[in-house]
Amino acid sequence: MKKYILFFVLGFTVAMAKAQSGFNYYEFGAGISASYGKAEADLKKQDYHPAVSLNFVYNYSPFLPITAELQKGTFSGGGALKSQDFSGRYFTNSYFSFNVHGDLQAGEILDYSDSWVLDRIKGLYIGTGIGFIYNNMTRIERFNRFPENGVVYPDPNSGEGFQGKNNSLNIIIPIRLGYEFKIFDDYDQPRYGIDISVQHYFAPGEGLDGYNDPTSKYKNNATDQYTFVTVGFKYNFGNTTSYVKLIRKFQY
Repeated sequence: MKKYILFFVLGFTVAMAKAQSGFNYYEFGAGISASYGKAEADLKKQDYHPAVSLNFVYNYSPFLPITAELQKGTFSGGGALKSQDFSGRYFTNSYFSFNVHGDLQAGEILDYSDSWVLDRIKGLYIGTGIGFIYNNMTRIERFNRFPENGVVYPDPNSGEGFQGKNNSLNIIIPIRLGYEFKIFDDYDQPRYGIDISVQHYFAPGEGLDGYNDPTSKYKNNATDQYTFVTVGFKYNFGNTTSYVKLIRKFQY
């Protein structure tokens, strides 16, 4: 009798799983991403650099991931030549950043069930969040290298260098635009994700390049910010959760 009951339970479980095929998704995810971009700070010349990120994801829904991101990278700009900076200023910032952001994908708000076009753009997303960046200047010029150019503030003889901090902690606010390609497993659940995106970060606090001089001496009318183009990979795992819509649209 117990064998028949067990057989019935297993059969019922398989039938229920089959009925939910295409509606289920994994609750968590983890991934890595590579970025390429530059800062937009006080110095006119800014260099492009790569950055790498580790991500932990809570999938509130298959189309609304909430991500905690840890990033390591470098910013640099200026130069020791007069052609690179009017005063010979330069910096290298070896930074760490951490932020939490949510990305609202189009599939969360669109009814894509009967539209080929909407089904193709359901992975398009926009997102934002908040975090912080720890700036660490490993190389910076604090004195005017070219006093003959007419800028006499500051100079080595005065004993006072360009103002700013070699180490600082600033808030960052990301604005994100991208697309996630979902790759489904044998259970028709999105197991992997490939993400292509552009992120623009606002970083108030004048810490990205280590310079914070009076605007009367050096023009500085904009908040420090930086931009990245990013490609990421995500692996989804954990509890299986049901969604209200068919995540994967089947072609018959």
